[in-house]
Amino acid sequence: MVMIKYIAALAFIVLGPFIGAIVQGIDRKITARMQGRVGPPILQPIYDVKKLFAKEDATVNGVMDFYIILALFFAVFAGVIFFMGGNLLLAIFVLTLSTLFVIVAAYSARSPYSDLGAEREALQVMCYEPFMVLMPVAMFLVYGSFEVATTVDIAMPLIVYMPLIFISLIFILTIKLRKSPFDLSTSHHAHQELVKGMTTEMSGKTFAAFEIMEWYETVLFFGLIGMFFVSSAWWSWLVAIGAIIVCYLLEIIIDNNFARVKWQTTLKWSWAITLLLFVANIAILSFI
Repeated sequence: MVMIKYIAALAFIVLGPFIGAIVQGIDRKITARMQGRVGPPILQPIYDVKKLFAKEDATVNGVMDFYIILALFFAVFAGVIFFMGGNLLLAIFVLTLSTLFVIVAAYSARSPYSDLGAEREALQVMCYEPFMVLMPVAMFLVYGSFEVATTVDIAMPLIVYMPLIFISLIFILTIKLRKSPFDLSTSHHAHQELVKGMTTEMSGKTFAAFEIMEWYETVLFFGLIGMFFVSSAWWSWLVAIGAIIVCYLLEIIIDNNFARVKWQTTLKWSWAITLLLFVANIAILSFI
C-alpha cells in the first residue's frame, strides 16, 4: 500500500505536466471547433512552453521569478499530498499558498495590469476558499477522516453522501480553472481586456513555470473530481475517469457560452450557491 502511494506521487510529478498540457491542448481544440475554427494542434501548449524556455528572460525583476518558482513548488507539493492519499485539508492549504505566491509575484511587477489582475485573483481566492476548506470538513463528517486514501477503502463513494457539495465543487472549479464567466484575473483565450491580467509582465522561463504550474493544478482538480466517485470497487475508477471527462467538457461549454461577470457577481454567486448547497447537504447527512 505504501509503495502504491509513492508510485502515485511519482506519477503525478512526472506525468502531471504532460497530462495537463494535453488537456489544455484539447481544450483549445474544442473551443476552436465551437467557434468555427480549426484550432492549434493538441500538443501546441508543449510547443509554446518549449519556446518560452528558449527565450531570453525579460521579467521585471528577479523577485517575480522566485515567487513563481515557489508557486510551482507548492502546487506540486499539494498534488503529492493528495495523490499519496494524505490529508485533504493540508493539500487545500498548500494549494492556496501556491496561489498566494502567484498573487505576490504579480504585485511585484508594479504594472497597472498585473496589479489589477492580482487584486482580482485575491478576490477569487476569497470567493472559493471558504468552500475549499469546508469540503474536507464535510468529508470528515462522512468518513471520520481527512485522509484522501479513506475514499478508496469504503464501499460507498463520496458522491452518494455529498452530491450537493460535488455540484458546488464543479461551480468552484470554474473559478479555479479561470474560465468564463469567472476569468477575472487572467484568461487562456483572447477575450480579456486586461491584456493578460496578472501574467502581463511574465515572460520567458517565468511564464513557462506559471504554465506548468497550471498544468499540475488541472491534474489535481481532476483528482478532486475523481475522489467523489472512487471506492473499494475496481470499476469505480472507470466511473471516476468518465466523471472527470464529463465535468471538464461541461467547463469548456460554460467557458464558451457565458460572458464574464463582474467581481461583485462572482462573490455573491460563489458564496450564496456553495454555502447554500453545503448547508443543505450537511442537513441531509444529519438524517442519514
